[in-house]
Amino acid sequence: MGRLTIEAFLQRLSAFVGDDYGMQFRNQFKDNAGSSELAMLAAPSRQEYEELKKAVAIMTDDEKENAAKLSDEQVARIAADAGVDTGKLAIFINGFALESRKTQ
Repeated sequence: MGRLTIEAFLQRLSAFVGDDYGMQFRNQFKDNAGSSELAMLAAPSRQEYEELKKAVAIMTDDEKENAAKLSDEQVARIAADAGVDTGKLAIFINGFALESRKTQ
């Protein structure tokens, strides 16, 4: 098993896009503090997944190679350039960083 890439991590999410059970779980714990958004990595909506795909697509090769080490400022810039939600991209990048540590 090789090193986990940001593209492979994104592909893993695709299997659970719009999953009924995952969305039910997220809706049950939804609040105005965004607590259920951490579950995005388990069951992203179609829109969230498309936004993440868009953000990954515009990342430079260097950003993709070092995605686990991106600063908050870099994540915010990528999100702004892609026109996607910064918080959700940050959750995705942080989830990738945690997952990539497991595979090293």
